[in-house]
Amino acid sequence: MRRGPWLWAAALAVYAFLYLPLVIVIVYSFNDSRLNAEWVGFTWHWYEVLLHDEDMLLAAGNSLFIALVSSSIATVLGTMAGIAMQRYNLRLLSFMVLTPVAMPEVLLGVSLLLFFIQVLNLTLGMISIILAHITFSIGFVAVIVRARLAGMDDSIFEAARDLGATPWQTFRHVTFPLILPGVVAGWLMAFTLSIDDFVITFFTAGVGVSTLPLRIYSMIKIAVTPEVNAVSTILMLLTLTMILLATRFAPDVLKGKA
Repeated sequence: MRRGPWLWAAALAVYAFLYLPLVIVIVYSFNDSRLNAEWVGFTWHWYEVLLHDEDMLLAAGNSLFIALVSSSIATVLGTMAGIAMQRYNLRLLSFMVLTPVAMPEVLLGVSLLLFFIQVLNLTLGMISIILAHITFSIGFVAVIVRARLAGMDDSIFEAARDLGATPWQTFRHVTFPLILPGVVAGWLMAFTLSIDDFVITFFTAGVGVSTLPLRIYSMIKIAVTPEVNAVSTILMLLTLTMILLATRFAPDVLKGKA
């Protein structure tokens, strides 16, 4: 198929629209100026400021802790849900697992807020954020694990049972090793979604708990300083690294080829 100059121009325009703002954020994180009105010179100062910003370090620690706990729990539950969805093909189960994925974040955040306060009578804080992140991460893990299972031959599992393996032995020695790349990819995806989530965290954080996205939001309400660019650059690089690792472990699943 011949590609004309207009097609190349349109493609370059789209990519520039998507990635040029990210490049500007990275470049201006090295700007030797308190304001980002113009480029003054190159400096590492704002990254040094981050290392001594106690509030930012506390928010980053909270984000890492929440992401590690929520993604680990969501991976266990999502793996079980993905296996159940593939084996039993229950529409109700698929609907319940995938609804949080398709639901708008604002609606999900408000729903979880009302559920925690009115039903559970739970004080908003670290626990409510973790529960909220588990809720929206399970569906993503389940989809990846289910897609991994869909690309396998069921005769493999039947052969294990014919040889006398119990359901647990079949899962431990056959099923789990085969779906492990999908499980790892699901964990990485859940971790990525959790560590940079803002909307749902905003509704369920309560008072006194700050995460990295919430801290960045509170800073840009005053001014977009190079320090904001610096922490955004670090968060961006971490997110891209996690996505690349996820595609490395389960490329067919995440590219929709399974």
